[in-house]
Amino acid sequence: MSSVEVPREQWATRIGFIFAAVGSAVGLGNIWRFPFQVGQEGGAAFLVMYLMFIVAVGFPAMLVEFVVGRYTERNPVGALREIGSGAWRYVGWIFVATGFVILSYYSVVAGWTIRYTILGLQDGYIADAGEAEAQFVTLASGLDAIALHAVFMLAVIVIVGAGIKRGIELAVKVMVPAIILITIGLAIYAATLEGASEAYAYYLAPEWSVIAANWTSILPAAAGQAFFTLSLGMGVMITYASYLGENRNLAEDGAIVIGFDTAIAFVTGLIVFPVLFTAGVDPADPGAGAIFVSLAAAFGDLTLGWLIGAVFFGTVAIAALSSAISLMEVVVSYVVDERDVNRPTAAVVVGGGLFVLGIPSAYDLVLLDLFDLFADQILLVLGGLLLVVLVSWFLSDLAIAELERGIGDLGWYGSAWIWLARTLVVLVLIVALVLGILDYVEFLTGPFSEWLADL
Repeated sequence: MSSVEVPREQWATRIGFIFAAVGSAVGLGNIWRFPFQVGQEGGAAFLVMYLMFIVAVGFPAMLVEFVVGRYTERNPVGALREIGSGAWRYVGWIFVATGFVILSYYSVVAGWTIRYTILGLQDGYIADAGEAEAQFVTLASGLDAIALHAVFMLAVIVIVGAGIKRGIELAVKVMVPAIILITIGLAIYAATLEGASEAYAYYLAPEWSVIAANWTSILPAAAGQAFFTLSLGMGVMITYASYLGENRNLAEDGAIVIGFDTAIAFVTGLIVFPVLFTAGVDPADPGAGAIFVSLAAAFGDLTLGWLIGAVFFGTVAIAALSSAISLMEVVVSYVVDERDVNRPTAAVVVGGGLFVLGIPSAYDLVLLDLFDLFADQILLVLGGLLLVVLVSWFLSDLAIAELERGIGDLGWYGSAWIWLARTLVVLVLIVALVLGILDYVEFLTGPFSEWLADL
């Protein structure tokens, strides 16, 4: 337990907790990262692997984080110090570090969404792909990117600093329903586009040969995407579950969160790919800026594309904010719990540090890729792997007992959950971690080394 006992806030309502967890999951991972991952990794082939990981890996891993958070009522560092011993006591630091690194560049990307929302309302989007790419390169780095990074981070600081009930819970009760409604509306619009049928074939009809030929690339990308989009391996679900004040049915809540998150990610594909195919844009364009280059160019080629684009990027900005507050809460909860610092001060200090760390990502896209690959394919998977190993192999009785609060006797279901976590989940995460490390080494010896040589 923490040496500093601080009165702990709690969620005011069950729907507040669910919306907060959904809001954390439904963010840039769904709307920014998911489409370009699908495009890079073979369309429907990636979708199939991703959905498999969501069910077989994401759900069991989410329950692990839920039970740890509710049992300890602490942030990741305090939680692992309570349930772990020896080196296990320090695993919580991986979660805090992961959330900190991810939010530093996540805020920069979120700033892009603000810029592209304004761009649509002011000047519209450029239909020419080459000019759109040049525009993105100009807007995605430099003073403009740093300024919007600061604006976004300020919004996160204000919400998190206001507290659980008056800040985070109040914000997500507005943002999450808005995201859902707008996303559905955009999908209906996209279905009317002339490229919709071709897009649906690409997105929904998997070619199994693609999976067989590219599984070493698809597997770590799908595993990382599943963890990223569900906010696993970042300590978010540990932290949010720590504010639960009653015996909730964690399995039911987890299923609801995953259901909403997966549905919105899936519907995002039903928006993005019809737009791209209608405009004749290749969905396999690589890179973190693909959605801003390819999609913005596609909007520029559509009737009323400026309006549809502004609504889309505005929705992405809202989703980014709902996720960013959860990532900051991981670090802020550590400072509040362990350092006896009041919440507003903690939010300002943490937010200031995040802004500074995010400046390199706003300076050059290569540096953003450097942070993103390290956090997404190494830190995030490593933290999730170590926690699942600890809980499923060494604390299974504690985990089952905690999950049974609010449910009752699980019988063989509890044993099945632990077996799935300690075998399939661990195996998949080990393979994903190894492949992720190899990918990162390839990046360091390739694009990053070339970037250094050009300095």
